[in-house]
Amino acid sequence: MAEFRAVSTLVELMMLDDDDVAAGYSAGLDGAPPPASDRSKGYWHGWRNGLVDSGRRPADAAQLALSMAVERAGGLPLPMH
Repeated sequence: MAEFRAVSTLVELMMLDDDDVAAGYSAGLDGAPPPASDRSKGYWHGWRNGLVDSGRRPADAAQLALSMAVERAGGLPLPMH
């Protein structure tokens, strides 16, 4: 889904809807096909990470950058919304 740029910073991550991310993650874990264009960036982000965590694809540069940012911050920030 080329309409979204991959999330690579904590600021971007904090702007996503947690429920959408969780729903997308579950879909990615289950190996669902790429989400349709009617899904949110949060869903798409979760789906990408679910694919990685299920071993269906390797992490890309944006996912690795976000992982390092989370590690440097000492964990995930609290949601802003």
